Amino acid sequence: MVKINRSKLKPGVAHRRSMLRNIVTSFLREERIETTEVRAKSLQRMADKMITLGKKGDLHSRRMALAYLTDEDVVTKLFQEIAPRYEDRQGGYTRIVKTRTRKGDAAPMVLVELV
Repeated sequence: MVKINRSKLKPGVAHRRSMLRNIVTSFLREERIETTEVRAKSLQRMADKMITLGKKGDLHSRRMALAYLTDEDVVTKLFQEIAPRYEDRQGGYTRIVKTRTRKGDAAPMVLVELV
């Protein structure tokens, strides 16, 4: 029986984790991003968690956000600009809008934006 090296078929866990960290950082920096539908659903989950940390506003939450996000300026923006906008809101800070299918591989593309 031939063993299949899965790392050549799909990106590994570390690659997915770093891709998600980078896309969440970019999303919070730009506040709107176009990506595939599968990535958007993962992005939405983590972005909502980061905004919830920003709403708490204490030192521990800031350190947890710094441990996840890759840019210190984005963490500052999260705590000073983005989180105060959602003080009255209990969740659902992001919106996914389907836009088109990508020409190369027909992947469904979506626009993810802050509400």
